[in-house]
Amino acid sequence: MAWVYLLIASIFEVTWAIGLKYSDGFTNIIPSIITAIAMIASYYFLALSIKELPLGTAYAIWTGIGTIGTVVLGVILFKEPASLMRFLCIALIILGVTGLKLL
Repeated sequence: MAWVYLLIASIFEVTWAIGLKYSDGFTNIIPSIITAIAMIASYYFLALSIKELPLGTAYAIWTGIGTIGTVVLGVILFKEPASLMRFLCIALIILGVTGLKLL
């Protein structure tokens, strides 16, 4: 169940990161509320996951999935650059996260 909690925490991390952009520095109320709720939920599920998982592994995977999701959605939603090197670096993060999961 710890891995499920970690995945949920990671999804909420992507949600709050994207929400920050939409909140426009917390000046837009609805995106700001969603961002705050997603932050709390992300930390809550991360806390649940580290009851069973090693802290370093859980944190690395949480931030890795968050980074990947945020970069991909940044490209899709905000037309951020989609260079080959950027996606190569994402592939390296995926490789590292997979390695941590397998170990």
